[in-house]
Order: sequence, then C-alpha cells, then structure tokens
Amino acid sequence: MRNLILSVILLSGAAVTAPPAHAQSGQRGAIEGRVDRLEGEMRAVQRKVFPGGSGQYVQPDNRPANPETILPGSPTSPVADLTTRVDSLETQLRGMIAQIETNQHKVQLLDARIKALEASAAAAPAPSAAPIDAGPIERPLPSKPPIDKPVVTKPIPPKAPAVATTKAVGATDPARSTSVAAVERPTTGDVAEDTYLYGYRLWAAKLYPEAEAQFTTVTTKFPTHKRASYAQNLLGRSYLEEGKPSLASLAFYDNYKKWPDGDRAPESLYYLAQALVKLGKPAVQVCKVYTELTRSYGAKVEADPRMKAGVAKGRADSSCS
Repeated sequence: MRNLILSVILLSGAAVTAPPAHAQSGQRGAIEGRVDRLEGEMRAVQRKVFPGGSGQYVQPDNRPANPETILPGSPTSPVADLTTRVDSLETQLRGMIAQIETNQHKVQLLDARIKALEASAAAAPAPSAAPIDAGPIERPLPSKPPIDKPVVTKPIPPKAPAVATTKAVGATDPARSTSVAAVERPTTGDVAEDTYLYGYRLWAAKLYPEAEAQFTTVTTKFPTHKRASYAQNLLGRSYLEEGKPSLASLAFYDNYKKWPDGDRAPESLYYLAQALVKLGKPAVQVCKVYTELTRSYGAKVEADPRMKAGVAKGRADSSCS
C-alpha cells in the first residue's frame, strides 16, 4: 500500500514538474528566434553602414563566453541570458537606426543647400568677357579744312625775343655783330613804334634775320597797334628778299587776313602774287590774287602809280584775262 502511494506521488510530481521544463524549452526557443532575427537585422544595418563588409562588422559587446554555461552561484539562467542579449541588441539597433536617420537628415540638408547655390548661380547674369588689351587707341588726325586759293597757311611766330635773336645771330659772326650794333635804336617812348622802326632800319641794312625778329615782336605783342600791318608786310618782304618765298607768301597772306583794313594790306596782296610766281605756282592762282587786290583795294591801287603799273605788268606776265 505504501509502495502504491509512493508510486502515485512520484507520478504526480513528474506530472507537475514536466510542464515547466517543456514551457522553459519553448520560451528559450522563442527568445533564440528573436535573437537570430535581431542579429540578422543588425548585420543588415551593418552592411548598410559598412558597404562591402571587409571584416568591418561590429560584434556585440554582451556576447557571453558560453551561453549554455551557468556560473556557480549565478542567479542567471540560459533564458535570462538570452533575454539580456535581446535587450542589448534592441538597444543597439535603435541607436544605429537613430544615427542613420540623423545622417540622412544631414545629407538632405546638404542637398538642399547645393540646389539653392546652383539655382543662385543659374539666375546670376553671366560675367562679360574681359576686354582684350589692344594697346593705346590711335585717333585719326583731323583733316585740314579747305582754304580758298591762294593756298597759304599761317606762319608760326618765333618765341624767342627779338633782342635775344639779334645777339644769337651776331654772336656767330663778329663782323655782323658790329653791323647790328651800328644800327641805332629809336627812343620815342612808344615801345611798338620803336620796335618797328628798329626792325625797319635793320631791314634797310639787309640784316634780315634781326629785322624779322623785331617785326614778329610787333605783330605778336602789339597786334592792335597801327604798326602791326606795317611790320607784317615788311616781314614778308624780308623773307622774299632773303630768298624764302614760301615764308614770304605766308606772311603776306596773314597780313591780308588779320589786318584787312591795315595800311599795308594792299601791298601784301601785291607782293603775295610775286611770291607765288617765285614758288612756281600756276598762273591761275597768281591771277586770283591780282583780281582780289583790284576788287578789294582798287582805289588804293589806282592812287599808287608804282603799284598800278606793277599789277598791270604782273597780270600780263601771267596772261590774266
């Protein structure tokens, strides 16, 4: 009887203890499945983070040396150990996912900034091409205005004072210096008059360069004086007698243009015709000068027998009609 009771108790105990063992085995299998799944997801994440692998996978820090070993005195069990591993893996997985999302957000921000910069660059106007340095620009010289016949331009008056010119000429020739010094300077108190009279005396002494300097001084410094027309006319005659008909023609023409009402304007036109003949100008130009002389100053020509005869002779020599 006692043996029967003992057998029933043992069978009952086995029936009681067996279900927990079976349940513990099933729970362990479920946890191991979760671990395998998490580890698989972890490897997938690691492949995403480390493309190509090459042994760069991160191993979990909570892997025990032997999951099946229970240390003496440890309250843990294989199931508790697996649970700890699952919790650790889930924590690491969440951290990595959060880091990946943060990195993706940063990449999106960078992409947005790059697109904004590209849009700004496209909207900005294209810079103009830098001009090629072609060196200094050469401007065309102004064309000379046409001048009615006779074609004469204005002479350039010398800048040096008359006295300095006289000294420079005389300094090269002692005999000439003596001749110049022998010419008396007038002292009437009128500077323009005295300068003209001194030039006239030099011209009469055939000291032409010195005389020309005095005449030029009168015309440039005293252009409104009565003697300006006289000085300009004698300047042209000095050039003509010195053998410089080109300069003479310029001086005569300037007297006619600048001082048309001057006392010596008619004489300047008369001598201008003679200068053109010495220059070998066409007869038609000479005739135009004679025509202008008789048209503008006919009365004065008629009143001066010498000039009247000279004009008649000049027109005949040039076959003027």
